[in-house]
Formats: sequence, structure tokens, C-alpha cells
Amino acid sequence: MKQKKPLLLLSTSPFLKQREDTTYIMWQVVYAMIPILVAAVYYFGISALLVTTACVAGTLLTEWVFTRDTIKDGSALITGILLALTLPPGIQLWMAFLGGVVSIALGKLIFGGIGYNIFNPALVGRAFVQSAFPVAITTWAPQSNLSDFFQVKGANFTFPFFKSNVDVVTTATPLAKMKFEGLTTHTMDLLIGNTAGSLGETCGIVILLAGLYLAFRKMLNWRIPVSIFGTVFIFSVILNLISPGVYPSSIFQIFSGGMMLGAVFMATDMVTSPITQKGCWIFGIGIGFLVVVIRLFGGLPEGVMYSILLMNGATPLINRMTQPKIYGAHK
Repeated sequence: MKQKKPLLLLSTSPFLKQREDTTYIMWQVVYAMIPILVAAVYYFGISALLVTTACVAGTLLTEWVFTRDTIKDGSALITGILLALTLPPGIQLWMAFLGGVVSIALGKLIFGGIGYNIFNPALVGRAFVQSAFPVAITTWAPQSNLSDFFQVKGANFTFPFFKSNVDVVTTATPLAKMKFEGLTTHTMDLLIGNTAGSLGETCGIVILLAGLYLAFRKMLNWRIPVSIFGTVFIFSVILNLISPGVYPSSIFQIFSGGMMLGAVFMATDMVTSPITQKGCWIFGIGIGFLVVVIRLFGGLPEGVMYSILLMNGATPLINRMTQPKIYGAHK
């Protein structure tokens, strides 16, 4: 006997539900990062795959040991991939693996797991690697072509705490050339990624297209990368007009280093970024301002990581200050 549909259905809120849960969003981000990984493999060969595998192994293993229920949501996988994209291709694999462990253990689990972390986990792992192994993380291997695909870049297979005996061919990144030599890099090389640097500093156009895909799917708040790029652009234009020979152009600032990767994939982290629209603008402007200040007036050629981490720490205050006024409430 066919049952009739009820004329009145009573249920608890919420009444409007979306199919986009945490797992769905995380895997959409993973799909968006695949072209960036392909570009990294094209430019750095098998070393890009090795470093990415080591980082992902560190994040997944740590997540599995401490909380096996959330390993399938894709968050640990994203953290491992993002960490790998911030590392040089020639870094020792055990260092990359240890960075993945720290990313999950100290960047996420110590705060209570996914949704409770204050700082971006991948950047926490990257900050650890930079402070613990400063030489390895600033040793940049030049790019190659597919004919050298199986040639390892640097000392990937060096045993833990042993000095590498491999003769490594190194080169400077565009930011380092600008910072210490006063040399600029051709804009087209920055756009297509024909420069030395981290795995994720390749092909700014691909990262930009990935960001547009996520924005179109409403997987990120477009206000954050737009405010970052806008602030860097305006600040750089002003400084370049004041002293063109000292300060680089705005295009160079936007497409060099980890600017594109940080603005699109790390600053837009839903957990560590503000929840209000006004707060997102403030958050992005702060990151853009700090990036330019650190790059041009600090001792380091790059400042994206520190800028995002500092503004992550300011996110709770920004949320508190930008809460919309409750209807009918008195001041």
C-alpha cells in the first residue's frame, strides 16, 4: 500500500541546508591544487613528488595516530600539500616529513582539532622548518625540463642529522635577487613560473585560475585575496613612484615569492580568517601591508608567511570589533 505524504512536517532548525560540508569543501580545494602540483612537477621533476609525498605522509600519519575519525575529511591532506608547496624542491625528505608532523600536532590538534586552530597549520609547519633548518629551506635549486625528470634536486635522501655529501647547484629567487642585488625578474618569467623558489612559487597564472575556480564555487571569500592584492599594489606603486630604482614594481611584488599561493590558499582559510565581511577587508589589508613592509624594510626577502600568521593571531580581535549591530540594541 502506497503511503501518503504528510500534509504537515515538523522538524527542528536549520530548515535550509546546504550539501557543502567540510569534506566536500576540502576536496574541492585539493582539486584546485592539482594543476599547481603538476606545474611544480614539470619544473622540478621527481623531487617535487618526493617532497609532497613526505609532507603528506607526515600530516596523515599524525592525524591517524591522534584522531582517526577526521582523517577522511581531507584537511590533513590539504595541510600536507600546502606545506610542500612552501618548501624548496631540494630539501631533505625527513625535514619535510617532520614539518608535516608539526603542522598537524602543533598547528591543529593542540588547539582541539579542525575548526579550533588559531593559526594556519601549514604555515606553522613551515615556520618550524624555517627556524629549525634555516640553511636547507633557503637552498634553492634551479629549474629543469622533463628530460631531467628523474634527477633529484639537492639532498632529498640525506639521512636525518647527517651532512649531505651531494654537490648541489643553487640559485637565487627573484625576491633574493631584488633584496640583495637590486635585480628584477622579467614579468613573463614570474607569470609562467620560470624562476627558482618553492614548489608553489611556480606559474602564478595557474594559482590565480585556481583561486577564481574556488571563488566561483564559493569555497573562499574573495574579499581576502582582493584586499591583499589591492593593498600590495597601491603600497608598491607609491613606493615605486618615490624611488623607482630602489623599490620594485607592484606587478613584481604580486607575482613573486609566495604572494599568490598565500593570498589564495592560506589567507582564505575559513578557520583562521575573520567571519565578518568587514573583518575580511581589514584582515587582507593588514596582510598586504605587512608583506610589503617585511620585504622592503625587513631583513628577510619574503614576508608572506609571517604576515598571515600575525594576522591569524589578530583574527579574534577583528571578529569582535566588526560584529554587526544587533537590531534594536542600544549603544
